[in-house]
Amino acid sequence: MKQVLYTLFFLLAVGFTANAQEVTNGPVISLDKEIHDYGTIPQGADGGCEFTVTNTGTSALTITRCKGSCGCTVPKCDKAPINPGETSSISVKYDTKRIGPINKSVTITSNAVNEPTKVIRIKGKVEAESGAGAPVKQTASGAPVNK
Repeated sequence: MKQVLYTLFFLLAVGFTANAQEVTNGPVISLDKEIHDYGTIPQGADGGCEFTVTNTGTSALTITRCKGSCGCTVPKCDKAPINPGETSSISVKYDTKRIGPINKSVTITSNAVNEPTKVIRIKGKVEAESGAGAPVKQTASGAPVNK
């Protein structure tokens, strides 16, 4: 009886191991990072960053769309097919004229079998330039003065 149970256990273990080692057929999207953290940057700083996309699948990966979550986040992606083992990049430009926290996303749509819709993020904080404050209205020359 013990031998039957051991044999059954062994067969189940081999079956689960074989399933875990299956190779995924088709294009597979992999990124070097899922979040880019700008940290704290000054207003007007360069808001550009890049994400590297690698096709770890067995057929060509095609990115059909990259869309920012708002108009202040502009992604640019190459729509040429990425062959297995090759890389491409997605550049993202954030408008750093806006002061405050950054927490935006970019949605990548592709023919990947693992994640046809992939969301990447940018985060950080834009601080006002030092000495920048509310503009001071200058008195027009020749204007009447109240006394």
